Formats: sequence, C-alpha cells, structure tokens
Amino acid sequence: MRQCRGDSTLQPTKATVLVLVSCSRYSYDADIMWFRDPFSQFDKDADFHVSCDFFNGNPFDLRNLPNTGFSYVKSNEKTIQLYKFWYNSSITYPGIHDQDAFNKIKFDPFIQHLGLRIRFFDTAYFGGFCQPSRDLNKVCTMHANCCVGLENKVHDIGIMLDDWQKYVKSIVNQTTEGHKGSWTVPQLCKYFFHLLVNVIQKKNYNKSTTILQRF
Repeated sequence: MRQCRGDSTLQPTKATVLVLVSCSRYSYDADIMWFRDPFSQFDKDADFHVSCDFFNGNPFDLRNLPNTGFSYVKSNEKTIQLYKFWYNSSITYPGIHDQDAFNKIKFDPFIQHLGLRIRFFDTAYFGGFCQPSRDLNKVCTMHANCCVGLENKVHDIGIMLDDWQKYVKSIVNQTTEGHKGSWTVPQLCKYFFHLLVNVIQKKNYNKSTTILQRF
C-alpha cells in the first residue's frame, strides 16, 4: 500500500491533484494499525470511502464526522473533480487543514451535482481513539486519532498493540468463545478526546453532536 498524502495544508495545483488521484486508490496515515484485511468492508458502488472520528450509524449520512487519514477512492471522473474542488477550496478557506476543508465541502451543491457516492466507514471496523471499535472480533484498523503529541501517540499505540497481542493469544488458547475482547486505550490520549468533544459541541458542526450522544 502506498501513502499518497502530501503537506497538511491544501495545495491547489493541477499536478498535485492528478498525482493524488492516480497515485493510489487508497491513502492512510502512519498512525493507523492494521489488524485484518479491510477490503471486504468496501462498497463496490461507492466512489469515495473515508474513515470517521465519530460515526453515527448511517454510512451515507454526511453528518458523520470524517477523518481523511484513511480513505479508499475509485479513480474516476467524479473523484478527480472532487479532488480538484477539494484542493481549490484553499482559496475559500485559506490555511485550513484538508480534513476540515472536506468537512465543509461535503455539503456543497457542487458535490451533490457530481453524483458522487460517499461512504463513511463504520468505526466498529475502522475504529480509533476517538471512537474505539467495541468488538475485536470485527476490527480491521485502529487509528491513533484525537491525540496530540508524538510521545502520547507512541505510548498509546504500544498499549493498543499489547491489547491486540493478548486478544490473539487468547484465541490461540481458545479462551475467547463468545468474548469480544476490549481496548484499554486511549490513555495518555484521552485528554485530547475530551478536548475534541468540547470543541465539537461548542461549534456544533452541522448538527453532528448527535453522533456524540450515540457514543
């Protein structure tokens, strides 16, 4: 798998857009742990898949809070236009992070006009520190999101890997029948989770606080 992410700010150049779209059908951050093959969870009819910080239960609801750290994209005319529009949005939102920009433009009439089919990944399979997967029998990936600071991330990722090793060992010993397993993370990153929740509630991102009520 190839990581095709550039600078965290948007760079609206045609070359950058085309490289991003043609480089790979999927991109991911380095702080995502892979535990199972995720491809069975992809929707063949969707053009753009993206992970979530918070998932509200409906994979096609634009009110989900996306995390663009992990995405799977079909390379077609719709997604090429999406990336062009996304990168050009730096003119409308100067200096904004690409994830925040996507959270704004996903509601734009231009995106609706494209007929682009966006699917948001269920955190039951693609979890993170924001909203951990609750069942280790299902989880495909876990993202060290809702966390600031390299030391904090490294610490909690280490704990997460320990949790997974314990789960795998229990399978080998046949002690997990009917048991979903559990995470003991976030730990050091927990403070940043609560900070993000407060920010979301204050800004009321497109009425997405209903997601937090579910969590």
